[in-house]
Amino acid sequence: MASDRDILPSHVKPTHYELDLHNLNFESFTYDGTVKIALNLQEATSSISVNAKELTLNEGEVYIESSKETVKVSDISYDKKSEIAKLSLEKEIPGEGTASFTIKFSGALNHEMAGFYRSAYKNDGKDDWMYSTQFESCDARRAFPCFDEPNLKATFDFSIVIPENYTALSNQPEKEVTKVDGGLKKVSFITAPKMSTYLYAWACGEFEFIESFTEREYEGRGKLPVRVYTTKGLVEQGRFALENACKIVDYFSEIFKIDYPLPKVDLLAVHEFSHGAMENWGLITYRTTAVLFDEKTSDSRYKTRVAYVVAHELAHQWFGNLVTMDWWSELWLNEGFATWVGWLATDKFHPEWDVWGQFVTESLQTAFQLDGLRGSHPIEVPVKNALEIDQIFDHISYLKGSGTIRMLSDYLGVETFLNGVANYLKKHAYGNATTDDLWAALSEESKIDVGAFMGPWIKKIGFPVISVTEDENSITLKQNRFLMTGDVKPEEDETTWWVPIMLNSEATAKSGAKTAALTEKSTTIEIDTSFYKLNHGQNGFYRVNYPSSRLAALGEARARLSVSDRVGLIADAAAMAFSGLGSTEGLLNFLDALKDEQSYLVWASITEQLGKLRSLFAESAPEVREGLGKFTLELVSPTVERLGWEFADGEDFLTGRLRSLVISTAGTVGHKEVIAEAQRRFEAYTNGDKKAIHPSLRLAVFRIVVAEGGQAAYDAVLKEYLATTTVDGREICLASLGRAREPEVIQQVLDLIISDVVKIQDKHTPAISLSNNSEARYRLWKFIEKNWEIIYKQMSGNMVVLDRFLKNSLNKFASLETLAEIEEFFKDKDNTGYDKGLVTVRDSIQGNAGYVKRDGEKVKEWLKSKGY
Repeated sequence: MASDRDILPSHVKPTHYELDLHNLNFESFTYDGTVKIALNLQEATSSISVNAKELTLNEGEVYIESSKETVKVSDISYDKKSEIAKLSLEKEIPGEGTASFTIKFSGALNHEMAGFYRSAYKNDGKDDWMYSTQFESCDARRAFPCFDEPNLKATFDFSIVIPENYTALSNQPEKEVTKVDGGLKKVSFITAPKMSTYLYAWACGEFEFIESFTEREYEGRGKLPVRVYTTKGLVEQGRFALENACKIVDYFSEIFKIDYPLPKVDLLAVHEFSHGAMENWGLITYRTTAVLFDEKTSDSRYKTRVAYVVAHELAHQWFGNLVTMDWWSELWLNEGFATWVGWLATDKFHPEWDVWGQFVTESLQTAFQLDGLRGSHPIEVPVKNALEIDQIFDHISYLKGSGTIRMLSDYLGVETFLNGVANYLKKHAYGNATTDDLWAALSEESKIDVGAFMGPWIKKIGFPVISVTEDENSITLKQNRFLMTGDVKPEEDETTWWVPIMLNSEATAKSGAKTAALTEKSTTIEIDTSFYKLNHGQNGFYRVNYPSSRLAALGEARARLSVSDRVGLIADAAAMAFSGLGSTEGLLNFLDALKDEQSYLVWASITEQLGKLRSLFAESAPEVREGLGKFTLELVSPTVERLGWEFADGEDFLTGRLRSLVISTAGTVGHKEVIAEAQRRFEAYTNGDKKAIHPSLRLAVFRIVVAEGGQAAYDAVLKEYLATTTVDGREICLASLGRAREPEVIQQVLDLIISDVVKIQDKHTPAISLSNNSEARYRLWKFIEKNWEIIYKQMSGNMVVLDRFLKNSLNKFASLETLAEIEEFFKDKDNTGYDKGLVTVRDSIQGNAGYVKRDGEKVKEWLKSKGY
């Protein structure tokens, strides 16, 4: 085994799987299977090791092609920790030629959203199950014994015996259906192309579908069928995803210069899902809220989500599926690229949404937040085993990865960048590749040594802050690693990043300064200092620390800046204040001037920063929180009054989003008229007038009434949660219930989280809401501490779920005493699978506590000086 990773012995290599599943028992939730694996023999061996988890391997044999000899398996042993089954053979098999290896096994249709699993749903009002797979990263081994490593690609034949009324789906179309005794049928599928095991997929249940076709004709295949499958009664809500998918398949076929490789594209809505979606080749699976959208009843914010997630997963059909990273350490290659190009496609088909502004407001800031912690990790990170892999499916791989790709594509030019990607895909099709392979293809296309300057971005931890010093006709720029705590040590600040300066054109028009990038620790550039901004367009993955006078001047000149630039200024100023590199007074003065702002995305940034400040001071200085609330109320009130509650016909998408945001914010900080109107509309809604609350205002209204209405409001929203038939309704209710303020109501929300009423996939939703609620945050922690055994048992079947739950429940505190309690509790636990999440919690709380201690009095003085 390679020392840097736990992998299977290399005696044999798979080339093809024939997998047959039968005896599916929908009462005991078990099944039997036979897998026949074609092997290339590499070294003589008396045993074969495969990955297997929670499977019983019953018997096996190897058929040697050259000698026509069958060698039986004599013994089977399991290493539970490494998830490897060793099948000892009666005699040694040769180290050359080919063989077929047959294993009979049994498995479980688990309820843990991994492997071959079951999802609960209502079928005509009755409890029912659907069955589907989730194999990434290392759970194909939960469904069948296999060589479960990304660079052991093989072709795949699949068949399954199911009830006659069921539909079966897999990566490829059906080949044949044969009748089986007992009201059953056997469905076999066309051979799937060479791919990694984590991309194999199948599903069965009572499904319906809607179908459309691509516009383009594909050689030998005509227009490709694209389908959205759902359980009964939901399929029309897949229409928006279907329309987007058809266009995006054609778009990606064009920009990647390789036709979509398979004969069909299926999208399947799954009722219980650990992530947002999974890019299984030809059978993409989704959480329902990531693929279903109803124009009449859905909150509009889910529309962006559906469009983007559909694009992201389709991007993987080339980048990830056709060409796969060699090992999990380069996961970012899959996820960073799919995130960037997913937004690129969404922007092409929905330019009115300003998706790059959204990317800057949400995705980039989330990546900065995590990467500004001392315990962050590089984009490309060593990975030894399966549990480590799950923990790097995080904001660094996805969002920092996509942020650096966006920066690089902007520098090279998007067309040049995509041409390089097309060459990379063509060269490595049906194989595996590394980061260096991508850099080589981009370098060849751009005639620039990309690897030379991108290396530190991928292999080093953190990102830079560029500090600006001004002279009359020049600026001096200095780069340092940015930490949210502001206390970077010399040994943590040794990286020199390549930083594209991206100055606005007005600043360099006179001087003709051509400094494209900062490649040293500091440099001086001659510019016109009357109006300049670095990171123009916010395409660079770095923060900027301006002198306070420049920040104020940029605020006054904000009409000359794009939405993305205005968002970037707010976010950078807040990060500087938080770290101590800038001042909170400067940030608050900057925000104070923005009452007349019109953009939803800028308001989202303003309310995010003020909400964070209110949250931070809630524990130690309630009067500061109250003062910040009054300040927030004064800022948002004019916009609330201007927009009102009604959505006009034909109103643009972003205006609707802004209305929802400012009503929610105003209600949270005590706007009396907004609270009264929310309560009035909620009463009408619960009395049967469903038009009283616009679908996009449900979250705002439900949050306000739960915060203000005590037990009665909790009961009403819980009733809505249990009764709602809208796709997003349950998520909205859970996010609202966490706003409860009375201790006895908070306790009911906590008890609800660990009850069967909330699905495992959704347990983090009310927890996030409670952790953002200063009245409930500490109670949530104490509840986790007291009920740890129950929580661990419920969520540890899928460590992604437990890691997400803990990180989001515990990272908002600003008290070192609470941190000490958390660390003491987990000190003697086996924290495998969520240990990196606990590091994030520690770093976050330390940063929060340091900020409150340093700036508490300054914020109090500022509020006092403004009459708050």
